[in-house]
Amino acid sequence: MLLPTLTMSGASMGPISHAVIDIVNSPSITSVEKKNIDLTLEEEKIRTKKAESIDAYFRARGMPLEGTGMKMVLEAEKNDLDWRLLPAISVRESTGGKHACKKATYSAFGWGSCKINFKSNEHGIETVAHNLGGNNPKTAHHYDDKTTKEILRAYNPPSIVPRYAEQVMAIMDNIGDREVGNTLATLN
Repeated sequence: MLLPTLTMSGASMGPISHAVIDIVNSPSITSVEKKNIDLTLEEEKIRTKKAESIDAYFRARGMPLEGTGMKMVLEAEKNDLDWRLLPAISVRESTGGKHACKKATYSAFGWGSCKINFKSNEHGIETVAHNLGGNNPKTAHHYDDKTTKEILRAYNPPSIVPRYAEQVMAIMDNIGDREVGNTLATLN
């Protein structure tokens, strides 16, 4: 069986597979199918740009969570969160993992007042995103159907950490423009 290949000089394929590229270039594909595949390719480009923005922010500051950008983006998407929220919380709580909780393993988010261990940074990202997205029945009443600012005020109330929400939101703005994800609307 021969598989068609795509040669790109100097360009990285990244997470996009050869099969997807071949399908897009197929002459037998209908315009509706092509539009859906193009949208998927555009979504993947946007997702990659978000992850690169997170990792670049961490890298420029020597933060240990560099390399987790794509995981943060994917978990944010899965839990309907702003893509910049998780990295910004990690920066505010532990300087992107530099000063992670000493009493708990892989705890860059200060989750559970540093009393909850995680198996890995990825597990911590998954858990925090799942909860902040309002998808854990035990914590949903704190986070479900809330704006980013309301989520942050539930995460660390102003009575405990004044201006916490504003601080995290300022970090979010430094990580990148929220509108990166909204460019999809122009494709429809």
